[in-house]
Amino acid sequence: MEHTEILTRYTASFIDELSKNGVTDAVISPGSRSTPLAYLFAENEMIKEWVILDERSAAFFALGLAKKTKRPVVIVCTSGTAAANYFPAIVEAYYSRVPLVVLTADRPHELRDVGAPQAIEQIKLYGDYVKWFHEMALPEATPKMLHYVRSKAARASHIASQGNAGPVHLNFPFREPLLPDLSIDNLWGDQNTQSTAPLMEGSKLIDENQVSQLLKKLKSKAKGLIVCGPQTEDRLAEAITELAAAWRIPVLADPLSQIRAGNHNKDMVIEGYDAFLRNEKIREQLRPDYIIRFGAMPVSKAYLFYVQQHTETFQIVVDNTIGFREPAGNQTEFVFSDPVQFCRILSEQADYSSNPDDHWLKLWLNMNCIAKKQLTTGSNGNITEGEAVRCLLDVIPNESALYIGNSMAVRDLDTFFMTTSKKVSVLANRGANGIDGMVSSAVGAAATNEPVTLVLGDLSFYHDMNGLLATKHYNLNLTILLINNNGGGIFSFLPQASDKKHFEALFGTPVDIEFKQAITMYGGHYEQPKTEEDLKKALNKSYQHQGLSVVEIHTLREDNVKWHQEKWETIQQEILESED
Repeated sequence: MEHTEILTRYTASFIDELSKNGVTDAVISPGSRSTPLAYLFAENEMIKEWVILDERSAAFFALGLAKKTKRPVVIVCTSGTAAANYFPAIVEAYYSRVPLVVLTADRPHELRDVGAPQAIEQIKLYGDYVKWFHEMALPEATPKMLHYVRSKAARASHIASQGNAGPVHLNFPFREPLLPDLSIDNLWGDQNTQSTAPLMEGSKLIDENQVSQLLKKLKSKAKGLIVCGPQTEDRLAEAITELAAAWRIPVLADPLSQIRAGNHNKDMVIEGYDAFLRNEKIREQLRPDYIIRFGAMPVSKAYLFYVQQHTETFQIVVDNTIGFREPAGNQTEFVFSDPVQFCRILSEQADYSSNPDDHWLKLWLNMNCIAKKQLTTGSNGNITEGEAVRCLLDVIPNESALYIGNSMAVRDLDTFFMTTSKKVSVLANRGANGIDGMVSSAVGAAATNEPVTLVLGDLSFYHDMNGLLATKHYNLNLTILLINNNGGGIFSFLPQASDKKHFEALFGTPVDIEFKQAITMYGGHYEQPKTEEDLKKALNKSYQHQGLSVVEIHTLREDNVKWHQEKWETIQQEILESED
């Protein structure tokens, strides 16, 4: 068997096995050394190929697609710095538990470390930010080696998906010639054979003895609190709210918890806590006996201050597999168990486990009612950043996805996202919390053909404008609410904002760009409303438009800070007066 046929059968077997293990999408960036992978992914009818020119954008596109589908997505690139451009998205995928299968083409061993062009050290390039690395063998087509290549494909897709999902990296050394032969017989191998390495992994379940021990610790504690941070398990919202109703304790629901939206019961849900937990006296009034937390740490810094003020509180963090997400440093008992099953077992033990304090629940509900009243009313004529988010939530379509940017965008969502019966899934890159790759991530989510709205600031938009190319190339529907305060708005809330000498150059960083021109370049529809009513009309119009729609509003950073602070102060003052 000559070289081309060996190369073809080896690579085709790998790709066929990925398909058998549930991979449906591959994001490919152009390059010569990756030709065998690119050609055969494009040829495989079971896997959809997406061609994204810039590797950095491609990796974030795959990240968004994997977040939305909850399936591993493959990314393919050539050798050299192309692979290095994947790094930011891989870091984000690792920390936010998103399954990616990273395939980097490489020079063969004899061309490494000898000055050959486009050859860098790719062995374990991503360090500890991947769950598994494997240097693939040079292509061979013996039965043993075809079994080998299939086993590695099956293992890669399994490791990426199971436990704490995340990226895996396989490095493929290829010798020239690189062009595969797509005409060979039985290109994909025997399609009647089962997957080479069928893998199963059960859920972790808490047993009766463990439940009993936990309930004994909670028996004398009346002031309980459930907290749900960022998470994507579809069934968990209903399970948590059922537990809260059974135990009659409040639920602090992060905007990324998937609890604020949907048709589950929300009677115990507290969504306005970020506004009133900013006050130390209020935090002291709300001293809890215990906290049960699901998901990652909430976005709210006010909540962080709350748990840091009550370090003695008995805290349980529930995760479906081993992980230690407790940045406050408080003493914590970790429960590694299926969170849905955990909630349902505890719901059945409501009479035995706790002694609810009705005054405690009413206290939280009353404070939340005051916060919601202030946050959902009032306008000063010009659109503020918070009001822009509030307008969006009024008109966002049912059964759609909201991809939220970092910095101010996610914090305004935390403040103004009130409970709704709409089914809106909320996605964000809160693993490393960077502003890079936001556009590409949302475009990747939009590749599922479900309505997606991206909310982000001007710096995030500027960082990743080239991500818009995919919307034009694939005619993807995406609405972007661009909040332009001409710089890094979140820094205006920090102490360095008082330093007038260096603040603008180092932190404000205005870009002074007319984004309309870039949006037009990528074939997008653009509007810039001036009032809340016009904003709602523009957003509604965008959902009827095919392709990219960008609705931009302009705000002033200093006015935004003042407006937010006045809202928070009004809420806190009313709460404190009501408790006197």
